[in-house]
Order: sequence, then C-alpha cells, then structure tokens
Amino acid sequence: MMLVDTSVWIDFFAGRDTPQVQHLEQTILDGGDIALCGIILTEILQGIRDDAQYRRVREHLQPLIPLPMNEATFIHAAELFRQLRKQGHTIRKTNDCIIAATAIEHSVPLLHNDRDFDSLSQYTELETISY
Repeated sequence: MMLVDTSVWIDFFAGRDTPQVQHLEQTILDGGDIALCGIILTEILQGIRDDAQYRRVREHLQPLIPLPMNEATFIHAAELFRQLRKQGHTIRKTNDCIIAATAIEHSVPLLHNDRDFDSLSQYTELETISY
C-alpha cells in the first residue's frame, strides 16, 4: 500500500507524464492498494472548478483506502515541523507535515513530487517513493 500526495494526483488528472504518474498508473493497473487521507482529498477537490470534473474525480477517489487521522496525527505533524525547523529546514506547508505524519503513523510510503517531502524523509522516519 502507498499514500499518494496531492502533487501526484494533480499531475495524474492533468494527464502529465511524470515518473510519479507512471508509478501511480502502474499501481492502478496492477491492482495495488492506494491510500488517501482527508487533507489530500480536500486539496485535490478544492482545486477543481468544473462540476462534472469534480464528480468524476470524487468517483475515481472513492475506492481508495482511507487512512484515519486523529488528534495525535496533528500533534505529530506539529512535532515534525518543529523538528525540521530546529535543523534549519522550514517546511513550506503545514499540510505536508500532516500528510507525512499520517504516512508515518500508518507505516505506508508516500509517492510525491514535492521537495518538502524530501526534507521530511531525510530527517524523519517518513518513507517516500521518489524519483
């Protein structure tokens, strides 16, 4: 199972041919398990302007495995942010720390195309699939 970040889903739905999208497409073709968390779902859906496309994307995401997030997840995210800032690496988006905390807590690798996750994986226990 893997968690797929918003950065990859945006490229996937836009039809971009990136290594991450190719990995996602192959996982879909192989019937692999793909996880989703609430923050990623929100980020994907909030950017869609067309109502018909919004419905199509929601349907496409429906069968994904939801990863629960609770208060501990958000505290963990704050701790990740603080840990990296102390080491001289400021994460640009709080949501990235929440996504990383979710992946760590559920022991799933994160497929991404976002440099913040490179720092998070370098200084924390976050496992990533990167190219």
